[in-house]
Amino acid sequence: MSSEEDAPEPDAPAGNDDEEVSALLFGKWSVDGIEYDDPSTQRYITVTPIAHTQGRHANKQFKKSQLSVVERLINRLMQTEENTGKKQQSTRIVREAFDSVHERTGENPVQVLVHAVENAGPREETVRLKYGGISVPKAVDVAPQRRVDQALKFLAEGVHGSSFKTTTSASEALADQLLGAANYDVQTYAVNQKEEKERVAAAAR
Repeated sequence: MSSEEDAPEPDAPAGNDDEEVSALLFGKWSVDGIEYDDPSTQRYITVTPIAHTQGRHANKQFKKSQLSVVERLINRLMQTEENTGKKQQSTRIVREAFDSVHERTGENPVQVLVHAVENAGPREETVRLKYGGISVPKAVDVAPQRRVDQALKFLAEGVHGSSFKTTTSASEALADQLLGAANYDVQTYAVNQKEEKERVAAAAR
């Protein structure tokens, strides 16, 4: 007869590892401890481990800010003729770009994305006001939510411009845009567009 000492040890409770993996974005990247440099946009840059919510925010005003900023970036990448509706392809591009960012810097790519969005959002822009049939540009402050919207738009446009009909893959182009914007490189498309909008607004004050 076998003694209690010879009895096999009970297995660890199942599901712990799965729960730990599910709490990571793409099964790799932690979304805990993300730092924000801009308090004005912090509440509009939501970070969650979920990259696909199946459009639950559709037709609900301002609900988009509750989406993960990663999913919003993925959705932005689909807004071109070539990628329309290709959610899995856009998700793969972002996942590979995150891997590339980590290989180059050793940093959490989610943190790099947050800094990139903060740096690429314009703080001022212009609107057209009419006075007696004359259209006059006027500088206005940009709402924090629109700043995030504009930053994601500029990042997606930069990726498309860098990768369309070139040898650069979309994932590498996205990694370049994220790193450039996070480091506030004015040569990066997103930061360049932000600077241009603010320059025009300063002239219209």
